[in-house]
Amino acid sequence: MSKLTGSLIANPSMDRWISFLDDKTTRVASGKVEIGQGVVTALHQIAAEELNLPLDRVTLVSGDTDIGPDEMYTTSSLSISMSGGSIRLVAAEAVALLKERAALRLNCAPDDLSVVDGAFKQNGADTGLDYWSVAGEIDWSRAATASAEPKAASAYTIVGQSTPRLDLPAKVSGAAFVHDAAPDNVTHARILRQPGAEASLVSLDEAAIIRAAKAEISVYREKNFVAFLGQDESAVERAAAAAPLHAEWQNALNIPAAAAEAAWLPDQPAVERVLGDVDAPDVDGARISLTISRPYVAHASLGPSCALARMDADGQLKIWSHGQGMHNLRKNIGAALDIDIENIWAKHLHGPGCYGHNGADDAALDAAILAHAHPGQTIRVQWRREEEFGYEPLGPAMLVKAEAVVNDAGNPVQWTADVWSPVHVQRPGNPAVVMLGGQALLPPPPWEPPVDPGEERGGGGTRNAFPLYTTGPQRVRHHLTERAPIRTSALRGLGALPNVVAIEGLMDELAARANVDPLAYRLNLLNDPRARAVVARTGVIAGWDKRGPGGDGEGLGFAFARYKNTAAYCAVIVALTVEEDVTLNGIWTVSDAGLVINPSGARNQLEGGCVQGASWALKEQAKFEGEGMTTLDWDSYPILRFSEVPEITAELMDLPDEPTLGVGECSVGPTAAAIANGITHALGTRVHDMPFTRDRVMAALLR
Repeated sequence: MSKLTGSLIANPSMDRWISFLDDKTTRVASGKVEIGQGVVTALHQIAAEELNLPLDRVTLVSGDTDIGPDEMYTTSSLSISMSGGSIRLVAAEAVALLKERAALRLNCAPDDLSVVDGAFKQNGADTGLDYWSVAGEIDWSRAATASAEPKAASAYTIVGQSTPRLDLPAKVSGAAFVHDAAPDNVTHARILRQPGAEASLVSLDEAAIIRAAKAEISVYREKNFVAFLGQDESAVERAAAAAPLHAEWQNALNIPAAAAEAAWLPDQPAVERVLGDVDAPDVDGARISLTISRPYVAHASLGPSCALARMDADGQLKIWSHGQGMHNLRKNIGAALDIDIENIWAKHLHGPGCYGHNGADDAALDAAILAHAHPGQTIRVQWRREEEFGYEPLGPAMLVKAEAVVNDAGNPVQWTADVWSPVHVQRPGNPAVVMLGGQALLPPPPWEPPVDPGEERGGGGTRNAFPLYTTGPQRVRHHLTERAPIRTSALRGLGALPNVVAIEGLMDELAARANVDPLAYRLNLLNDPRARAVVARTGVIAGWDKRGPGGDGEGLGFAFARYKNTAAYCAVIVALTVEEDVTLNGIWTVSDAGLVINPSGARNQLEGGCVQGASWALKEQAKFEGEGMTTLDWDSYPILRFSEVPEITAELMDLPDEPTLGVGECSVGPTAAAIANGITHALGTRVHDMPFTRDRVMAALLR
């Protein structure tokens, strides 16, 4: 018997997952949502495969609080293992129950029946029965038991195939996003944001703002929450742009510019803990260390956050959002507005991508506040670009020092990492965490010490801080900054990227010290055969054996990690040139993700991770001082351009009999680390601080 997954334990009723509809199709539901990673298509494949149905007879509904299970947030590369695993078990059990019911009707054993396109056959002959003719005789509110054995991988005909993405046609043709949802008579709204949780609005020149709108608008104000509403979206946009000039605040933020740099962190009060081989004695030997930093980074979604909400006459609050978890959004908005969650319906619509906790939930609360105050009106809130950059949570800055004690052979015999970082997850619902609209309506909650995700969830600042290499005793000292200067929360990979950059940078330094090829050095320290296979294969496809001595401006950098040390394995090699800027010439990546549901989708994820990892490594840095952010547009916050993306070769290991491993975030950290090592190979000196801009490269050369 299979084991119930976490999602099934929390959502045991089978009718939350599966329904057999009158039109002879089957609806399968998931609490995970599509944010650009192709997960809905992959879940659709899993369901159709296990149900023995063609794809066009299965509908996958995701992110609907009225229909699907509560699977919290779509995060941490867990959608396929958690939701996909649950759907596989529910579908297998549903088929077994349907077979049992059909066998009773036919007075035969369930094993005498086979299924073709949902129809039951006995000894190859039609029985006149199918799923839908017997489904009504089964109580689907029963709890799942995981008592039916799912299909063997060898029997798959849909899983493992590169099925076209379900979400792409509408996105390409241009009407798929929450921004496109514009019901008749919709009321547009924009918000005037507080410059900090403690800020109080002293005065607001509403007349001047209304004049700036140049069309009819209304101003809604409750305490420190201010919104501009109207039928003309351009008018409310003009009002919002003018409003900061006509508002006076007291107790606004006042942040020193130095606080925007990772170097500020070690001097701040922190929650201290030590993980790993805490009691292991220090080992004698040479101590080699490397310190790297990552700045604060933005989610930088190409479209700003947007949401719609409506309060119906029956007291039902409806919300349409592109957030990562509709059930949690419903709970958090219910708490903020003191509404029973049974009176709130939340539905996910596509957004411009987030890969973490951006402004989507805050925009949904903005819309809900205004809908609650204006019953019967559909309120559409869209953030302005300046608002998105200025008020979304940031990915935390981090400073990481990795240190190895090496023996006479040049191999590590002890490993220690120091990780300085603000908290990585401040999603609504966490202690002392309030959405922006909520903090404008209520006094700030009492401060509580920050809490990062636990190690059982992969950690936050400590994610991927322990190397997979044989190093002797390993310990990580985590310095969790008590009070960050700005709001921080989940961004793709959490602390994995800077930790992988530090580990892989030090591995290159140790290999150079031992006068051993960096890839061969790693293979000598890897015991996991799957890790060794990924590392070796990446070297083959990238032509690592032709790597030169370096120092001539041409670099070839390598890096490897297993995301969270539990998800997909991934190695990356980057070819680059360093002149005035760093130019990427090619990227090769190989991943072992176990059973891959949709190979094309998984390769797209690897490629996307490489692009984002490169953008963070070379371009991105959020800056702030005084009342808040100073990087408020694409000029002050550049990202990697299409013209700067090189050819990417992405390959997946073929291991269909292994459990599926989350692939969504596995290539991000190794890409940044490979770029760092490639720059070192090109220049003969290391650049320690991301992003690796022209100024930082020049500073490293002049050291």
